Amino acid sequence: QVQLVESGGGLVQPGGSLRLSCVANSGIIFNSMAWHRQAPGKQREAVAIIITDRGVTRYGDGVKGRFAISRDNAKSMVYLQMNSLKPEDTAVYFCNAVRTVHSYWGQGIQVTVSS
Repeated sequence: QVQLVESGGGLVQPGGSLRLSCVANSGIIFNSMAWHRQAPGKQREAVAIIITDRGVTRYGDGVKGRFAISRDNAKSMVYLQMNSLKPEDTAVYFCNAVRTVHSYWGQGIQVTVSS
């Protein structure tokens, strides 16, 4: 069974940075990997996605220019570098990996941006 485990979350002041990591426990090569987030009382939204074999990336409108997604296919890992963090970035961040018709999710990790 594929499991995704996120790490790197926590509390940071506005304007600060965090780097999230996600590792899959299998050697599966995914078609795409992504980060989503869900703030209290809001729907889950896509933050960033990367097509793993080509490295093509897409970002949500609210994070463009501040966040960067990257991957290490050999390690089945995906990262999210988050810079210039804002209080509205506060949410639980979820790692997602897709291979063919199968979609896998991590358990989520809290990111809180507050002074």
